[in-house]
Order: sequence, then structure tokens, then C-alpha cells
Amino acid sequence: MFLAEGPQAVREALGQAGDGAGGVSLVTELFVTGQAMARHGELVAAVARTGAPVHEIGAEVMAELAQTVTPQGLLAVCPFVDVPLEQLAAARPRLVVVLANARDPGNAGTVLRTADAAGAQGVVFADASVDPYNSKCVRSSAGSLFHLPIVAGVSARATAAALRGAGLSLLAADGSAALGLDDLDKRGRLAEPTAWLFGNEAWGLPADLLALADDAVAVPIYGRAESLNIAAAAAVCLYASARAQHGGAAQSP
Repeated sequence: MFLAEGPQAVREALGQAGDGAGGVSLVTELFVTGQAMARHGELVAAVARTGAPVHEIGAEVMAELAQTVTPQGLLAVCPFVDVPLEQLAAARPRLVVVLANARDPGNAGTVLRTADAAGAQGVVFADASVDPYNSKCVRSSAGSLFHLPIVAGVSARATAAALRGAGLSLLAADGSAALGLDDLDKRGRLAEPTAWLFGNEAWGLPADLLALADDAVAVPIYGRAESLNIAAAAAVCLYASARAQHGGAAQSP
């Protein structure tokens, strides 16, 4: 079980279960302050309709339970949502993110949110990557943790083998690579089913992980910046793939 804080996270964990649409709620229990009850009454009522216990607590108790400096007054208890690697591969996804040794929970949550926005069908937290249920990662994902399959606790090597077996090419984001993102776009490679591999925030991808990829790819730097951080690089790469896979790369200007 893990905690999801704030109205956005609670709303996404609730899904469509609270509006009569027959969805499945992932909220097993809700803690709410009186002030949040007054502000988000409809959301609290929707949780209550699923049968999940709702506990009204004081602000002092919420401050002890919550992980944020200024809690928003809503705290849901949810079950883990990760799936086996084999399940993700069997679904034949076309766009997947693989995080290898990504340690910063804020970055990881932002990458997860970006992957969701770009239409990716899964995110893998491989090797020594941060726990996807880390409170900061959950908050940074802004509810996207509940939207797409998550795989955790696997090796990058096993992930590469499983996704390649499912028909995906593996591209490693590496700032020193000779091959650029624009080069792949021109060759039509980005329209293919792709798994993007992103490494540690400080040292990137070591040689053994780069060797797992079909190609190492650099995001072009046109200005004077030394590099992009992992979240920004992931946004550029994922949207380049999404645009190509949705036919954008083939359209004339």
C-alpha cells in the first residue's frame, strides 16, 4: 500500500468509480480534514460511494500523516499498481520508457507524467531506480501513476530482452552519442515501436547499459547549454516518437 496526497491524486485513484460509470477505484481508505471536506465535498462523497472508509481528522493529525510541508487535506491509501514485465511486453506496446538508476523522485514522477501525456503504454523502473511509490514521485506524477502500466524491481537487461522480444527497438538517450534525434526522425525510425532508455541524472548510462540499446541517441543542443536534465530530455524524445507514431513526421509543413 502507498499514500496518494491531494485532490488530484485522489481523483485519479478514484477513476470513474465514484460517478456511476462502473469504473474501479484504487482508493481503499481516505483521510480528510474538515476544511478539505468543505472544499472537496463532491470528491469525498464519490469516495464514500465506493464503500471505502472516510475518516475526518484534524489538521495536526494530517500534518503527521502527510509527506508534504503544506498538506492539502486529502490523503488516500492505495494498493500497489505495478504489473509484471511479462504483462507489459505481452500487450505489444508501441512506446515505453525505461528508467535505469534514476534516483531523483521528482524527476522520475515528471518523466512518468510526460510519458502519460505523450501516450506511452508503460514505464519501467529498472535497476536501482527510485521507488515509484515514493511520496515525491507520486506527487510529481500528478495522477499519471494510475493511468498507465508501471513495472518495478526488474533489471534493465531483462527489460531490454522482453521489450525487444515484443517488437520494440531500444533507443538510449545519451548526450555524447554521434547519432542525433533529428537523424532518426529523418530516417523514419521514430515511427517504429520504441522503448526509450534513460539513465542516472548525474552520470547517465554506463557502457554496459548503452550496449543493450540498438542505438544511442543525442538530443541536439542548438544553444550554449551543457545538457538537458532527464525530465526535459525525456519530454523531447517521447514527443518526437509520439509525433512520428501519430503521423506528424510525415506531414508537410
